[in-house]
Amino acid sequence: MTNTTFTDITAELAVLAARLRNSTVKVKSGSLGGGSGVIWQTSPVLGRTQGNSLIITNAHVATSNRASVELFDGRVFDATRTHFDPQQDLAALKIAATDLNTATIGDSDALRVGELVLAVGNPFADTGAVTTGIIHAHNRGVVTADIQLYPGNSGGPLADCLGRVVGINTMIAYGLAVAIPSNAVNRFLHGNSRPQLGVTLQPVLVNRRSLGLLLLSILPGSAAEIAGLQIGDVLIGVAGRVFTSSNDLAKYLYHRQANESISLQVLRGQQQFVINVVLRSEKTTVEAT
Repeated sequence: MTNTTFTDITAELAVLAARLRNSTVKVKSGSLGGGSGVIWQTSPVLGRTQGNSLIITNAHVATSNRASVELFDGRVFDATRTHFDPQQDLAALKIAATDLNTATIGDSDALRVGELVLAVGNPFADTGAVTTGIIHAHNRGVVTADIQLYPGNSGGPLADCLGRVVGINTMIAYGLAVAIPSNAVNRFLHGNSRPQLGVTLQPVLVNRRSLGLLLLSILPGSAAEIAGLQIGDVLIGVAGRVFTSSNDLAKYLYHRQANESISLQVLRGQQQFVINVVLRSEKTTVEAT
């Protein structure tokens, strides 16, 4: 059995943290503040065609089709949003650069409860802040970790002890970090058509026992707009079931069909009521112009 000292572990974690910081970016989009992102993949330069890199972040961070991305080394790039799924709280941004430190992507299905993980982000205007903790629970829809996150960490990487990105941090719930599994991100990037509300959502705590999804924006002509949903509404349940996970709505919609009517429980101010929404089929992959 190999003897491993605390000094060895500390040094290895420092190396992993440095590598993850180089793959983590700052994202600024719209007027709602900033967040973080992960350099997910890079395409090479072909002939005279400039290559591009793909940044993964949260939909509630990349709220518009245009964004600004700042690398760890201080370089700043204009970015275009290419993929967007507010129900999963995921977005992808494209920047014209290839000489970047691409993250190593892990298999989130292989995560184990109690496994050591690291989170990197840009809270409170800090650059590349790192926190550590352990996996608290894991299923195919969401990963929770006993790790500290702050505003500005949204969209940043959750990585295992080998430095492989296994999730995208999205929120804190009941003192635990909530992340979207890396395998869900890969499925999101392939894109498909499925029922959509046409809204940008951000998870929020409604009370100690339930979560809500705050409407940050509504697409013109979308199912949400037609049904009368408004920016600032908080979705707290669907089909009579309250949300307990930030992914509950996305999982419910995954099994629905276009033109199907669903009942959303909505909190508007101090009033709670139900709005029926007829779903529309919209592509989760969009190319900005």
